[in-house]
Amino acid sequence: MPNVLLLGGTTEASALARLLAARGVATTLSYAGRTETPRAQPVPVRVGGFGGVTGLADYLRNHRVTHLVDATHPFAATMSAHAVDAARLAGVAHVALIRPAWEPIPGDCWTRVPDIGGAVAALDGPARRVMLALGRMHVEMFAAQPQHHYLLRFVDTPERPPALPHHSLIVDRGPFTVAGDSSLMQHHAIDLVVCKNSGGQGAEAKLLAARQLGLPVLMIDRPAIPDRTEVSRPEDVLAWLVHGLGHDAGPDAERGV
Repeated sequence: MPNVLLLGGTTEASALARLLAARGVATTLSYAGRTETPRAQPVPVRVGGFGGVTGLADYLRNHRVTHLVDATHPFAATMSAHAVDAARLAGVAHVALIRPAWEPIPGDCWTRVPDIGGAVAALDGPARRVMLALGRMHVEMFAAQPQHHYLLRFVDTPERPPALPHHSLIVDRGPFTVAGDSSLMQHHAIDLVVCKNSGGQGAEAKLLAARQLGLPVLMIDRPAIPDRTEVSRPEDVLAWLVHGLGHDAGPDAERGV
């Protein structure tokens, strides 16, 4: 029987955890620990890091994990790279559950940048009212552009105020609606949205609201991840498990799709 380690923190990871629990598949869901109050899950949960590639490989061996599923955020590049290497070291089958990236459509006004540093640099210029739809990570990098007023939205109340001289902070947990985000942007007189290309429907409301309001979007591209097997739906992971598609993956197995 499979023994799954599910690297989570996304809506898709929670959906997969429910699916695996309903099928009676032994699963442990691992969180990085950045959210103080994660949602309750139907499978055992562990919180915290593993200690790099070697630590994760040791965990896989010591807990007799047979299948490693990476359902972390598309921007969790370090964890995803570690998962690729640790699975090979431990001889464990590995798959990534990844949301398709967003793509602009006619009428969208996107400026694409390769990373957070590129987004900070792109904000050089006159003061604007900017919605930083990034969560709490990397926010303080934008102190390099202190002329703007930033609208922030965090899941948890921070221990100390963000180091931005002009900002408004909202503590709220999604999923958010297009109507709600549109109202929020109008209330705060937002004229630019900055976000990561996370993909998926759960975080798309801000983009749809920006489209309705005719607001420009500064879109941060996804980081590069080593080659690996990827699927786009929780049901695809279940098929991978049930049909034994992961059993021939080991230290010398070819990676990538």
